Amino acid sequence: MSKATFQALGTGDGWAGDRRGHSAFLFTLKNSTLLLDCGEPVSRRLRAAGVQPDDLDGIVLSHLHCDHVGGFFMLMQGFWLDQRNRDLTIHLPAEGVEPVRRMLDAAYIFEELMACALNFTPLQEGASFEVGSITVTPHPTTHLDQLKASFGEKYPADFEAFSFVLENEDTRVAHSADIGGLEDLKPLLTQPVDLLVCELAHVEPDELFAYLKDHPAGHIGQVAFTHLSRPYRADLEGMQAQATAALGDLPHKFLNDGDVITL
Repeated sequence: MSKATFQALGTGDGWAGDRRGHSAFLFTLKNSTLLLDCGEPVSRRLRAAGVQPDDLDGIVLSHLHCDHVGGFFMLMQGFWLDQRNRDLTIHLPAEGVEPVRRMLDAAYIFEELMACALNFTPLQEGASFEVGSITVTPHPTTHLDQLKASFGEKYPADFEAFSFVLENEDTRVAHSADIGGLEDLKPLLTQPVDLLVCELAHVEPDELFAYLKDHPAGHIGQVAFTHLSRPYRADLEGMQAQATAALGDLPHKFLNDGDVITL
């Protein structure tokens, strides 16, 4: 019996594409199911995967870029129309809690219409929380640091972005979400992981592959690359060949929408 499954619902980068949806990932560890990020068209992808509204134990939003949250409001409208009954906690950057609440109200998805309670909980560095039987530990990344340096004075915000470790007694998964540099991967890999889900849009491929190769044998069970930037995706065969040459025996995969990895 598998310990866990991971399904890539959307693997695209920030640009719109005709073959890739935006970032959305479904993790099932034993009997608990977590949705990480809600890039559009997450509602359709979940339905296609056979996931019913009450199946999700929780939602985690890594940061507030539209390619990671753009499908969230349609998903909530679907939960209203389908009358999801189980209360739902959405874990997200603190700076997004009130704006997301206001956007739901602006879209006429009032809390009185929902058959379940929506609980918005801010992510905090290193503060683990439970989604069903899954322990989730958020780690801040530098993904938005350049934007903060350029626009933080005009647009006061915390510019928060997070990566995650998901684990139970049997399985440990690291999910980079969007990072700003290789240093953001370090807290995810302090212990061995069965799977590293790693983005490939904001770091140089050769540097990333060398970084992963340097880890001790068995420290990373396998790597799933996602969020490839448009130029990298345009030469996917070349990118795959480069990864194979650099990573050697380290199992790895370049994800497409709908791919499922069983651990």
